[in-house]
Amino acid sequence: MTVPLPPFDATAFLKALTTLPGVYRMLDQRGETLYVGKARNLRQRVASYFRENPVSVRIHRLVSSICAIEVTVTHTETEALLLESTLIKQLQPRYNILLRDDKGYPCIHVSADEFPRLTLHRGAKRAPGRYFGPYPGASAVRDTLNLLQKTFRLRSCDDRFFRTRSRPCLQYQIKRCTAPCVGLVEAEGYQRQLRDVVLFLEGKSGQLVEELAQRMETAAAALDFEIAMTYRDQIAELRQIQQHQHVEGGSGDLDVIACAVQGGQACVQILVFRGGRLLGNRAFFPRLPESESAETVLSAFLAQYYLDKAIPAELLVSHPPDEAALLAQALQERSGQRVAITVRVRGERARWLDMAQHNADQALTARLSSQAGFRQRLAALREVLGIDHELTRLECFDISHTQGEATVASCVVFGVEGPLKSDYRRYHIEGVAPGDDYAALHQALTRRYVRLCDEQGPLPDILFIDGGKGQLAQAGEVLGTLGVTGVRMIGIAKGPERKPGLETLYLLEGNRPLILPADSAALHLAQQIRDEAHRFAITGHRQRRAKARTVSVLDGIPGIGPKRRQALLRQFGGLKQLTQAGVEDLVQAEGVSAALAQRIYDAFHGEA
Repeated sequence: MTVPLPPFDATAFLKALTTLPGVYRMLDQRGETLYVGKARNLRQRVASYFRENPVSVRIHRLVSSICAIEVTVTHTETEALLLESTLIKQLQPRYNILLRDDKGYPCIHVSADEFPRLTLHRGAKRAPGRYFGPYPGASAVRDTLNLLQKTFRLRSCDDRFFRTRSRPCLQYQIKRCTAPCVGLVEAEGYQRQLRDVVLFLEGKSGQLVEELAQRMETAAAALDFEIAMTYRDQIAELRQIQQHQHVEGGSGDLDVIACAVQGGQACVQILVFRGGRLLGNRAFFPRLPESESAETVLSAFLAQYYLDKAIPAELLVSHPPDEAALLAQALQERSGQRVAITVRVRGERARWLDMAQHNADQALTARLSSQAGFRQRLAALREVLGIDHELTRLECFDISHTQGEATVASCVVFGVEGPLKSDYRRYHIEGVAPGDDYAALHQALTRRYVRLCDEQGPLPDILFIDGGKGQLAQAGEVLGTLGVTGVRMIGIAKGPERKPGLETLYLLEGNRPLILPADSAALHLAQQIRDEAHRFAITGHRQRRAKARTVSVLDGIPGIGPKRRQALLRQFGGLKQLTQAGVEDLVQAEGVSAALAQRIYDAFHGEA
């Protein structure tokens, strides 16, 4: 249980506060962080909050909630800036500009196998091999991988799939792979293609085009016109890319960043260039404690965004960020190279900056329009349910499985502006009878709200359940057992023939179902939340099911490694033929003893 802090004595605190640079953290009565800031002079900066006439309503609210202030002294103001951005990202204080960036950035992974594969990678870089990126989004990675497969024909299949092939797959048939799995390309030739791919990913496409041109001329001189045509097509693909994705000047490694602020919200749009190629763009919508200038938003964004990412040598920005010189110095210390923050540009760079600004403006306008519609639906739901207070948090649960296999429960969360995807959760259901949706829902709800109660996390104003009275009763039982009060519970039952607009809403505290007209804004909100929970649940279920089904029976047999597995599949012509083989047939395979043959046979026929 949290012990409330005593009233804060600002005068006594300031007398003892140092004048050195550092970071300060303002805490409320529960010890939670309200605001994180940095200062060249801690005493002077903190004292500015306690003047008689606060500069804004936001500052007045902040100061009135302060019960304690913690400080960390640093050697320099630059160190303070770096620490500030780290703490903001970790603590997510209510009164700071906060970058909502909950996902790791994707990159391209080239494995370290004899025949390396190209894959999209997100998360910790633990697997051996080389990593290229980061890219602004998964779509940019997929576009690049599609191009590389089409042009250079390297494999992208899973290692288990690669090891078990006995004949070329569809990727070979459509000329997206050279089929190294069945030996249709030599290791030397494959490595040459891999080297070309690496040159492309390193941004050396000009050098790559020159080398391909030389190979084309050599092949043509040797009258090997088919090979020459292959090189010609690769050159054509690369030149087309150069025309559409070229940036003038320097190495071409830069980020173009533009900010739009309107209606108390902001959008930051970033275009990522690496090696002269535009890798893609991404929009961010930082949380603002109140209306802020574009300069202030950009300053906070840059410090948080580049906290754990590679920093290019140049940043083109639409507005000069606050304390630009200090920020550039901090980024330089973090990256180990000089970082230029540029505002005024000409020519091609100005065109890219205009594009980023236009995208930021359009994305923010669309978001504001969408949020306005969402708020209208939220107000309609309040009216229908007779709720006189604001709805700030809605949650919905759904269950997905295939005849009881790989059961997954989803929990989606909506706030006043729409989905809060960083708060989404999935639960792998274990230990219940296959197909028992009631038990699965009971387990998911218990796991969810036991943790929220233990961590004193935010509870929803309304808890939606995809289902009828039975599912709703499970929710009531779980929350009642935990002593959770103040949460309205609603079951969303699908109508006849599962047609949208015919849903019935069941209220836990009501005796009669609530049937709303098909054009009701409140019903549309319930449908939106229900559909999002269903989408999130079925996506997780399919991933879990696919992972379970890709595990080969051969993987669990002692004595069978990757090479022996591949040799067996090649000798028998595939897994189906291998399952039909007897012990006598298995013994004939190279390297298979009588004992191992028996283990293989027993594994396929369910014998101990």
